[in-house]
Amino acid sequence: MENKYAELKLPAYVKFACLLITITLLVYWMSVMQELVVSLIFSVLLAMILYPIDRKLESWRVPRVLAIIICLILVIGTLYLFFYLISLQISNFTSEAPKLMEKANMMIDKALEFGENNLNIDRKKQMNEARSYFNNLIRESGSILTTTLLATTNTLSTISLMPLYIFFLMLYRDFFRSFFYKVFSSTKRAKLDSVLGRIYEVVKDYLVGLVSVIVIVGILNTTGLFILGVDYAVFFGFFGAVMILIPYVGILIGSLLPTLFTLLSNDNPLVALGVVGVFLFVQILEGNFITPYIVGSKVSINPLAAIIVLLMWGQLWGVAGLVLALPMTAILKVIFDAVEPLKPYGFLIGEAERQKTRPMNVEEIKQKLPKPVKKLVD
Repeated sequence: MENKYAELKLPAYVKFACLLITITLLVYWMSVMQELVVSLIFSVLLAMILYPIDRKLESWRVPRVLAIIICLILVIGTLYLFFYLISLQISNFTSEAPKLMEKANMMIDKALEFGENNLNIDRKKQMNEARSYFNNLIRESGSILTTTLLATTNTLSTISLMPLYIFFLMLYRDFFRSFFYKVFSSTKRAKLDSVLGRIYEVVKDYLVGLVSVIVIVGILNTTGLFILGVDYAVFFGFFGAVMILIPYVGILIGSLLPTLFTLLSNDNPLVALGVVGVFLFVQILEGNFITPYIVGSKVSINPLAAIIVLLMWGQLWGVAGLVLALPMTAILKVIFDAVEPLKPYGFLIGEAERQKTRPMNVEEIKQKLPKPVKKLVD
């Protein structure tokens, strides 16, 4: 008698269709539940960073609940200090606003005059076009402001829940491990522990390395801006460094604000060009020496796959997706490498292995020789 629970074999096209439907539904719900999912992922990553501190406190016989609370106080205090320093810098900018607006108006007048004298574009026409654009901007600003306020309110309410998520993730970490044991009961616990440990190591090393890179790049940016005599060098230097969170293009985006500020506040345009040069030089150092040396091969994803996943996660979750793209893909690669049917996909997004060559021995050299030469050698 045939087993009624025997595996049902489906045609390849049916399996492919089911896979596409599953991926589509998964992406749809990830987009709909973006705020919750993103805040949970960030909470998991922060919990991974805080875990060594919590473990150290517990080794000193500090109760787990108290140890977690101490970790959260450290994080909240650090973030509060960070945003306080930023608010001080922003308040200082307000004193510069009238001067910058006057300089901006002068530059606009020069641009209009250049267009009229050299490009034969009527000044009145230029003003009409600018006024039309400005009116459209004001007309749309109401809806933009409303959307921004709603998004900011939702974001703040979500961020306020993150300490709660982190607390329970760290408190019930053993419980979650038991949950994985039950879900993957057919897998040996040693292998499951190895996979979970590898995920933790990859994410921890990537995040710690990323923080180190941000500090080093911030110091280099600040030093270069100090040499050029740019005001608010520390703020602009570390602002550009924090933008490294957006891989590949972040530091270029971070250079736009100090370049524009220098162009408006300094009479010498070469200083603004020097700011661009500083950020470009630091980006070359960061991409070719600093990040590879510090982060190393912890996130072993090839550049093509990195660009594709950046576009995909960015399309799905915006800026948050760009920040989470590489660590999330690194986690997926660890899972792909651990599951036999998924190993080809882990190989596909990983670094291309270089073919290792070794010197041939005498016998191998003889085999490569033509027969007449081989007889002479023998």
